[in-house]
Amino acid sequence: MSTLPQPEGRKLLRIEERNAQTPIEDKPDWIRSRARSGANYMDMRSLASQKTLHTVCAEANCPNIHECWEDREATFLLGGRICTRRCDFCNIATGRPTEYDTDEPRRVAESVRDLNLRYATITGVTRDDLPDGAAWLYAQTCRLIHELSPHTGVELLVDDFRGHHEGVEEVVATDPQVFAHNLETVPRIFKKIRPAFRYERSLDMIRYAHDLGALTKSNLILGMGETRDEVIATMKDLRDCGCDLLTLTQYLRPSAMHHPVERWVHPEEFLELSVEAEQMGFAGVMSGPLVRSSYRAGSLWVKGMRALQRPIPEHLSHLSESGSTVQEASTVLQDLRRRRAARQAVRQARMDSSTLLTDNSAEHANMEPSSALEHTEPLTVQGHCR
Repeated sequence: MSTLPQPEGRKLLRIEERNAQTPIEDKPDWIRSRARSGANYMDMRSLASQKTLHTVCAEANCPNIHECWEDREATFLLGGRICTRRCDFCNIATGRPTEYDTDEPRRVAESVRDLNLRYATITGVTRDDLPDGAAWLYAQTCRLIHELSPHTGVELLVDDFRGHHEGVEEVVATDPQVFAHNLETVPRIFKKIRPAFRYERSLDMIRYAHDLGALTKSNLILGMGETRDEVIATMKDLRDCGCDLLTLTQYLRPSAMHHPVERWVHPEEFLELSVEAEQMGFAGVMSGPLVRSSYRAGSLWVKGMRALQRPIPEHLSHLSESGSTVQEASTVLQDLRRRRAARQAVRQARMDSSTLLTDNSAEHANMEPSSALEHTEPLTVQGHCR
């Protein structure tokens, strides 16, 4: 479900008019999702329906919902449906929020408990209208999840709180498994893509959370006009400020009013960037075209903890048994090669069949006239059936 208001009845922004001049791009064949409905997925879908529980996964029609729900991981959005900032890649509506629901943390925590989640990512819209930038909402939600569902890992994906360290302190004090803030893109196009954010301020957020002792995480979206060298330099900036975990993903354009896709990054490049990130010292990397910042977040947390040689708490030990990561670049690349090989085999079989039919026709053409006439009709019918 899109939270973007219909453009009818309002004047488009200049950037929306400019974006709309570029048609929606066709996706390459490696942009594919897999819908496998296992027992856990079906149970979570049933619970969510019965109790009218809301997740970003379901309401945003996430392509990875089957895989994440099968491992009982989900993402929730705090702060309402109106964001006070507009990013050119984001499908959430921008405007002036009309509500501040202080009971939302309780409802989200109860949803986490009722869904029996192993890991929950809590994110939200930017709320510049609030003095604390909604830091209390994140902190209270984390506190209540720890209380109501102590076996659930919690990741808080926050905005920049306008650079106020007090918000970071309040959030980190609730002891989430991961403190995440997404940088999203490279310095050269940062202001164009995220005009209300600041590159250095976002890095400072991560640095400060790291200095407070949090396990930190960020995300980069590829395909919005950056170069590979710029991506590598930005990864280095993140690592230098203490970012522990990193996700890399392909930009998918939500609508014609959003920033056009500048390029489709091949799974091989995602794999190569993942290797470079690990060599830089990131404790955990998840990289692939359909990877999202909250994709298999519990698995990535476990990977990071092990790389940093930190003990996994007993009440979260079950996360060590996390399941598949089919959207990771290495898996996507294997699947792409398998499908292309299968298509090539089909084409080759058709070519062989056509060659055989041509050879048979030539052979019959050299026969006596009576023999040739005798076989003409059956051969024609047989070729048509194929």
